[in-house]
Amino acid sequence: MDEDVQAAAARLVRRLKEGGHTITVAESCTGGLLASSFTDIAGASKWFNQSWVTYSNESKIQELNVKAETLESKGAVSAMVAMEMAQGARERANASIAISITGIAGPGNDGTSKKVGMVYVGIASSTWANADSTQIGGNRAENKIGFVHFALLTAIRRYDIAMAKQEESDRAEDEARKSEALAQAQFEMDRAKRDAATREAAPWRDDDFDGDGKPTGSEDALDSDVEW
Repeated sequence: MDEDVQAAAARLVRRLKEGGHTITVAESCTGGLLASSFTDIAGASKWFNQSWVTYSNESKIQELNVKAETLESKGAVSAMVAMEMAQGARERANASIAISITGIAGPGNDGTSKKVGMVYVGIASSTWANADSTQIGGNRAENKIGFVHFALLTAIRRYDIAMAKQEESDRAEDEARKSEALAQAQFEMDRAKRDAATREAAPWRDDDFDGDGKPTGSEDALDSDVEW
């Protein structure tokens, strides 16, 4: 395997392992090279369970739930198909992240309007999906390796962006919780102050009563022996 591909795969795997994530892949034109770059890494079974090589349109529909109308309207080499491949693979494998590759490795373009060397890479998680494309110039073997390298670099970039957004969201939620707790504490303090002020300003005082219901020590208490 190409050294650049191996290095990029190792970089992505380090991120997956640190985050406790799993990955799956769905390939068309690269025929399993992306999966091979992962399984070349020792211990791959802990974060890589399965993958698909869906070369024909029929297999993309049957195996990955790619919509027939998407293939018809956009073509197999397109951003929408790349995203649907990735989403389908992730759901089928129950993985955290999925990568898909669909492109034209050459030497011909099978009668399409797209150029040889064009590739789309889809990246999907449970909450988002993206597709990126590039144009590579080379022979069939060079293009396939280049497609895999581009897919790995794209996955690293998208992963880093997603993690940065998640960290920002977590920080915002944490700040919101802290603000809510401080506001509640301030409310309780203010309420306690208001209650204390109300008691101090009350126009009455509590008298002590004896068992007969008569106030004791009151200036208004009368002696029962008083004669008028």
